[in-house]
Amino acid sequence: MFNHQQLHFFQQKITDLKSAVFYNLSNAVLKIPNCLATAVHVDEVGQVWFFVNRPLQCINEFDKEFQARLHFLQKGKDFFLNIEGKAHLVTDPEEINALMGMPEVVQQKARTKEILVKLKVCNIQYTEKQTRAANNWIEIIHAYLNKLFHARQPGYRPFTIQPDTVSF
Repeated sequence: MFNHQQLHFFQQKITDLKSAVFYNLSNAVLKIPNCLATAVHVDEVGQVWFFVNRPLQCINEFDKEFQARLHFLQKGKDFFLNIEGKAHLVTDPEEINALMGMPEVVQQKARTKEILVKLKVCNIQYTEKQTRAANNWIEIIHAYLNKLFHARQPGYRPFTIQPDTVSF
């Protein structure tokens, strides 16, 4: 379970990016292929709800639960998110109808065009680019000396957010 501040930050970043690359980490022979995913909702428990393209095969032949990863990124943004967890396919019409808080448009789309997936988050890696301009000549000299002696360019800083307890 995430604390309130982490959950709000997490929801804001996903809402800002909206689309992700979905990676199915299952070893099954028949699995949902890697594809683009569209985030629909992040609930109060920290589960990410998103849509993936419906495959041509019968959906009942696929595993209902498997390990997955979402890589949220958008050109022009100075951050990205990598989220790992256990994905669950929501394909049963009764389960779709019972979803509280989901608009009717989302439910209709889940019944016909695409597959609704919920991802129970185990690990979030938030990475942002350090972009701080030097304000005065002392900071410019300091940055130059750091670059000269440490051979490090300012780049991306990773942050990892994990729920307090994870139960599968």
